[in-house]
Amino acid sequence: MIENVTNLDPANHPWMTAPGLAGLFAALDEDGGVARFVGGAVRDALLGREVSDVDLAVNVPPDKLMVLLEAADIRVVPTGVEHGTVTAVIDHRGYEITTLRQDVETHGRRATVAFTDDWQADAARRDFTMNALYVDRKGKLYDYFGGRRDLARGRVRFIGKPEERINEDYLRILRYFRFHAWFGRGEADGEALRACEKGADRLSTLSAERIWKEINKLLLADDPVPAWRLMLAHNILPSVLPEAKNVVRLAKVVKLEKSHAPPDSLRRLASLLVWGDAIAKSVAERLRFSTREAKKLQALGTLPARLQQNLTEKSLRRFLYEIGPEYMRDALFILAADEPVEDFESILALIGNWARPVFPLKGEDIMKLGVRLGPGVGEILREVETWWQEKDFRPTKEECLAEAKTLAELK
Repeated sequence: MIENVTNLDPANHPWMTAPGLAGLFAALDEDGGVARFVGGAVRDALLGREVSDVDLAVNVPPDKLMVLLEAADIRVVPTGVEHGTVTAVIDHRGYEITTLRQDVETHGRRATVAFTDDWQADAARRDFTMNALYVDRKGKLYDYFGGRRDLARGRVRFIGKPEERINEDYLRILRYFRFHAWFGRGEADGEALRACEKGADRLSTLSAERIWKEINKLLLADDPVPAWRLMLAHNILPSVLPEAKNVVRLAKVVKLEKSHAPPDSLRRLASLLVWGDAIAKSVAERLRFSTREAKKLQALGTLPARLQQNLTEKSLRRFLYEIGPEYMRDALFILAADEPVEDFESILALIGNWARPVFPLKGEDIMKLGVRLGPGVGEILREVETWWQEKDFRPTKEECLAEAKTLAELK
């Protein structure tokens, strides 16, 4: 059991012995400093999951830390030095290193901190017990708040009083449900749920980017449905995402994904919304999506209804030419979650095997017909391309030229 583990054997965890890390530890040892791995890397290693980001905590002030690392020829980037964080770049990989801290004053979105050499004080300012786990270079675990036990039991638990942790940073409300989606099992902690519900309206004070970052990660969990149901039941979403209520459709999309596609957060978000461009556009604007994200969400707001009207093979090929296989597949999943789609597997195969045909004409072909350079060239090209699509992409270049010539003579 995880709760009985007292160390991690570095020989079984290559991320602990990555080339160059020995130099980092040695640089700190020179002056009596201590560094320990902390947070997600330790948590994921205990669960047997792949470790990606590796963060460290040190009992050395950031200015002194930079001097020690630079003296050891380790490149240092002051990524958040005012908050105690620097990034050491070793063999082209960044390691975020943060000086032990304790909160002096919190503001709901950020905190004023003081540096310390007290490891338990640093652990006390973290959000959940499973994130306050440290391991030294030899593999010894340090667990100040029962994080190993909670991790083993699938219990996401705030350190100390949930309401106090939430008042330090309101984003922890969404983080709670995100971590429950990824690591929770069984019933959620009642005290935590009450505190989250009490503070939910304060989510509106956070930046849209921070909100979407958490929701995005939550939706990428293997099964985000139980956590999303909890958020709906405890009125977490009205101030940030009131439209995202169709958890029944989300559950069906997740089920379809398990055998047909990897998880996709935008597909899952779209499945939670009522069909329609207006709602998708509103959500994209509110969460300040990138152009790519907004385009996809808006497409998925309208495509399922368009597909519903016409699922013939010829029409599907036109849809594929217009929108591409990614949007098409996602729209099909959302449609199929609402109603049975005849030949679902065949349509999915058509999408997977799609190779976009190349329209055979270019502007120079139209100009050779005597059309002067200008808007008329583009207009004829568009009309011929539409005709070519209606003919199921079968007309040859010669046939397309003949159609273009007829159009040019009519202009």
